[in-house]
Amino acid sequence: MSASVQSILESRFGFPSLRPLQQRIIDRVMSSKDALVVMPTGSGKSLCYQLPALSLSGRDGTGPGVALVFSPLIALMEDQVAALRKKGIRAQYINSTLSRTERDRRYQQLAEGEFELIYATPERMEKPPFVEALDRVPGGVKLLAVDEAHCISKWGHDLRPAYQRVGEFRRLIGSPPTVALTATATLRVREDIRATLGLPESEMPLFASDIDRPNLTIRVHECWDDADKDRRIVRTATEMGGTGIVYFALIKDLERAADRLRRKMPDRRIEIYHGQLDPHRKKRVYDRFIDAGSDDNLLLLATNAFGMGVDKPDIRFILHAQIPGSVEAYYQEIGRAGRDGLPSRCELLYCQDDLSIQQNFIEWANPSADLLAQVASTIETRFGENVPGDSTFTEDDIRLLVLGKGRGDGRIGYALTTLEKLGVIEPAPFVGHFRFARPLDDRSLSADEINSKKQRDLTRLLDLVRLTRSEGIRAFIRDYFDLPTDESGTG
Repeated sequence: MSASVQSILESRFGFPSLRPLQQRIIDRVMSSKDALVVMPTGSGKSLCYQLPALSLSGRDGTGPGVALVFSPLIALMEDQVAALRKKGIRAQYINSTLSRTERDRRYQQLAEGEFELIYATPERMEKPPFVEALDRVPGGVKLLAVDEAHCISKWGHDLRPAYQRVGEFRRLIGSPPTVALTATATLRVREDIRATLGLPESEMPLFASDIDRPNLTIRVHECWDDADKDRRIVRTATEMGGTGIVYFALIKDLERAADRLRRKMPDRRIEIYHGQLDPHRKKRVYDRFIDAGSDDNLLLLATNAFGMGVDKPDIRFILHAQIPGSVEAYYQEIGRAGRDGLPSRCELLYCQDDLSIQQNFIEWANPSADLLAQVASTIETRFGENVPGDSTFTEDDIRLLVLGKGRGDGRIGYALTTLEKLGVIEPAPFVGHFRFARPLDDRSLSADEINSKKQRDLTRLLDLVRLTRSEGIRAFIRDYFDLPTDESGTG
């Protein structure tokens, strides 16, 4: 690492040195080469593009250039930018939650070279003002980072169609050095990432951290009912102490468990976190969790709405009171435990009856082509560009219009998620609100593809069940992801 890069690492990020794998990735990117990075959340993936973003020069000596970061997660994007700006780094984001006036202002600043890093959702590629602003940046796009790169692949656990156009867009902006990053990717997903980006393995080698963390004790316990689960939770929390997370799939079960556990553990602080909490309460719970010390004995009961971007090193235990939907989700969630290297426990409380919860989720997560078309048509008719009045809407608004009821049916929420991924709607500035973006292209709906995706989701759930029955969980996870078993990676 050159003296100038070392200086930036110390002065702007506050780190005296890099981890060995980070060093190898950054050396490669600094040599204007590409890399595919698979590392757990919290292990320093972001630095692998943020440090080169401040160290690389723009192309052709025409200006400093900008690093472009594609991320599908608006909340995480905003958090990362806020953290960078606190360090004095000229980072910014552009997404649909901004007003048009503010977006236009940031486009102008981008075009004038005011940013070192610009974060955007992949759907922004389709917006001409964004493309035009990038084209005017002095020095051009000097680095492309594709975060959550598993979203490229239909074999991943969160396909986002806009990501499948990243390779074409990369060529449009001059094929800058590219780093694709994810916490979870099977061999098939990694192959899809490279194919989409148009980069063979020889040009985009894999850099992967060891998935086998010896400080984590990983167990599966078969439970018969809620009382059995409660006993395991109380026992683990008592034995491990400190801060822990218990994951649930259903909010109603989470809230009932919180009431029971507060009676059984009166001396332990118990908080809840899920997607239906108002934003202010979410922030209060998040801050309490992050700030909790080892003596606070805080127990957080949460859905998978909690966890992305959480960087707390001393989580002593993570339990799953209801099974997640895939091995990818399970591995990502237990990976939040014990990042300080101290002993930590991960327990999956398996109950066969809980399988129906995930099976229902899979049904909802794959709405029929007819329902998607009906929801899209309703949105365009009631909230389209030429309709007077408030142009934003919520999930409850659409559920009432389409189904005639306010709650209790998850199909509309998943339909909106699908339409957002297809670019038909986009988040509005108010939390939980959306707005119409463009008409639905009927060619993007295929009953065969919807059914194929449902089968892939069911297969991932079956793989999770196989994990619960395996004699060696670590070996099962290692074989599932087919990643290197040492810190050196393969790049």
